[in-house]
Amino acid sequence: MDFWKKVIFSDESKFEIFTPPSIQKIWRKNKTALEPKNVLSTLKYGGGNVMVWGCVAHNGADNLAFIDNKMKSLAYIDVLRHNLLDSAKKLSMENTFIFQQDNDLKHTAIVIETWLLYHTPRRLETPPQSPDLNPIENVWIHLDKFRKKNVTNKENFKKNFKKFGTPLTQKSQRN
Repeated sequence: MDFWKKVIFSDESKFEIFTPPSIQKIWRKNKTALEPKNVLSTLKYGGGNVMVWGCVAHNGADNLAFIDNKMKSLAYIDVLRHNLLDSAKKLSMENTFIFQQDNDLKHTAIVIETWLLYHTPRRLETPPQSPDLNPIENVWIHLDKFRKKNVTNKENFKKNFKKFGTPLTQKSQRN
C-alpha cells in the first residue's frame, strides 16, 4: 500500500460539449406537424469537444488543464510544467511521487522523456490505453456526467466543468 500512496496517475480525456440526440419519435395528430409545439430543433454536427488533462493520487485529485489545440509533445510538456509539479505539491507529494502516464505516442517522444528525466525521475510504466490500470478513468466517468448539463459553447463548458470538478479537487486541498 505504501508504494501506491506515492503514485500520481495522469491522463487526458476528450469531452464532447453536447452531442446530437439519438432518434426521437414524436406522436402528433394529422395536419399538426408544423405547429411550434411539434417542431424539434436539430443539431447536425455536435458542439465540438474539449480535451482535459488531470491527475489523481490516493489522497485526492488536483489540477484540471484544458488543452485547446492538438496535443503535441511541446504542448504536453507545457501542461506538465504548469500542472503536474503544482499538483504534487498540493497533494503533499512534492519530492516523493512516482509519476504514471500511459505510453501514448505523445508521452514517449524523446523531448518528453528528457523533460520527465529531470522533473519526475521516478515513473511507473504502464501499457498504452489500459484503463483498468489507471484509476483516473473513474474520475473521467464522474466528470462526463457534467456533459449532460445544458452548455452552449466551449468557454461555458470550461467554466462550468471546473465548478463541477471542484468537489474532486477539494479533498486534496484539505489534506
